[in-house]
Amino acid sequence: MEPSFLVIQSLNGLASASSLFITACGLTLVFGVTRIVNFAHGSLYMIGAYTAATLVPWLLQFYFGPVTFWAGILASALVVGLIGVVLEIVLLRRIYAAPELFQLLATFGVVLVVQDLVVQVFGPQDILGPRAPGLRAPVEILGRRFPSYELVLIAAGPIVLGLVWLLLRKTRFGVLVRAATQDREMVASLGVNQAVLFTGTLFLGAFLAGLGGALQIPRVAANTGMDLSVIAESFVVTVVGGMGSVPGAFLAALIIGQLQAFGILIFPKSTLVVVFLLMAVVLAIRPYGLFGRPEVVGGTHAVGIVSRKPRSSDMAVAVIVLALLACLPLVADAYLLKVATEILIFALFAFSLQLLIGVGGIVSFGHAAFFGLGAYGAALGIRWLSAPMEAALPLGLLLAAVGAALIGAFVVRLSGIYLAMMTLAAAQILYAVAFQWVEVTGGDNGIVGVWPAEWASGQTRYYLLTLGLTASAVLVLRRVIDAPFGYALRAARDSEPRAEAIGLNIRRHRWLAFILSGAAAGLAGGIYAFSRGSVDPSLLGIPTSVDALTMLLLGGIQTVTGPLVGAGVLHALRDQIMPLTSLWRMFLGLSIIAIVLIFPRGLVGTVGHWREARS
Repeated sequence: MEPSFLVIQSLNGLASASSLFITACGLTLVFGVTRIVNFAHGSLYMIGAYTAATLVPWLLQFYFGPVTFWAGILASALVVGLIGVVLEIVLLRRIYAAPELFQLLATFGVVLVVQDLVVQVFGPQDILGPRAPGLRAPVEILGRRFPSYELVLIAAGPIVLGLVWLLLRKTRFGVLVRAATQDREMVASLGVNQAVLFTGTLFLGAFLAGLGGALQIPRVAANTGMDLSVIAESFVVTVVGGMGSVPGAFLAALIIGQLQAFGILIFPKSTLVVVFLLMAVVLAIRPYGLFGRPEVVGGTHAVGIVSRKPRSSDMAVAVIVLALLACLPLVADAYLLKVATEILIFALFAFSLQLLIGVGGIVSFGHAAFFGLGAYGAALGIRWLSAPMEAALPLGLLLAAVGAALIGAFVVRLSGIYLAMMTLAAAQILYAVAFQWVEVTGGDNGIVGVWPAEWASGQTRYYLLTLGLTASAVLVLRRVIDAPFGYALRAARDSEPRAEAIGLNIRRHRWLAFILSGAAAGLAGGIYAFSRGSVDPSLLGIPTSVDALTMLLLGGIQTVTGPLVGAGVLHALRDQIMPLTSLWRMFLGLSIIAIVLIFPRGLVGTVGHWREARS
């Protein structure tokens, strides 16, 4: 390669790194102070891009010049900062003490709401902003042309880093931010008004997110997909650098920018996987990031199923429910049976996650990895091995169990948000492999022709097969939960020091829980593949993981039957809401937020709590 080409690629990497740092810096500051896993940070970035793409051209009508352009960029970021203040007061202030799971789902609900609001306010079309006045002509570097605006972006990152450093080191607000990052409880005990501190931090974080989005308008069009794309990379920067470390975020962004610039030259198919592979490697070597501190961050994990003696009536109720479900084909049509089949599949998927979160206190943001592995394992068995369904289903389960064993070996070394992000990284790496390994997985087209055996074909017969497999897997997991192994997981969840003091091998127990949970999720994925007749990379995506978390929270994380009920309610809501309105994302997002705020115990947990209160 020519030296000039390498220099240009390096500059491209620096421009991307600078843009990514500005956005991720806001996420780093917000998490460092509030410990909120703010999934809506990407939505603020998107709002900044749409606002700038609309506001800046309007301002340039009055006076066309650099001052007007940059004033519009800063004004757009200021608007987003004020939106961040409203978000903090209305929602985030009420979930500061909640576990990461509740925070993630509440802010993901905000993502769904904002996606529909953006379409209603700005329209469904992408909006391309104007070029920066005075920066339209490219510059020549070593005989090659390079966009002059990219040079401005390269300078913007260090400027923001310097200004944030001055703010944190030379102002009282900055001192309080650094103190809260290190010990939030001590800051509160000293009489500092945490409400004002958190609101100011959210304003700064949202301002930086809006600034990062606004700076993109001369480069890319504002679109409704940019929120999820940037939040994934921002999480990687924040975790790799170390939670709350601004210099760490800057260094992580530089590394990621150069990996993306040169990785595509060396490994053309590594564009989607490289950032998450970096996070996995860093966390495997340094479990708290490059500049992170060894501490347990985020809300408490001691939330889940309590230890209790199984009641004799539970089995009778289970038998009655199972008998009623078995009789459903007598009264239901083909469409209702198809919906019921999907509910059973996702009930098993959510129940497998309950073993990790509700019993073991292991928050997984990437449980779709095992669901997708089970689906792809069954589909690959059909496509490449010409295996029948009877052999392909166990193959998918086995592949998911092996994947869970490999991922769990690294995950159980971590804690808090670092553990959750490691599971997210694993799922995204598998998603990238499925998306780009076209020769084997079919890429974004997926694998088609995954049909059940002749004896299981037909909606009624496949429904009954799904019911039998789901009921058997749930029964096995239920026995595990009530066995000494399940009690050991709960002991480690509630108090790791005490569990270790009585001789429990916490890592081994959690690793085995990962394998069991992954195998059950893989079975659900395999059944789903045969019910659809195809698989595609979306089964490994972030929305699939969020679906499992939503079903778990909707039913109740403190109850055994909560995930099963949550799966039914969520699919019923989607089946009723989606056909009625184009704003189904908004209604679903508001429902998720309402559940987090009003019914944190979930539907089953709330009913049980009311019953106990009355008795």
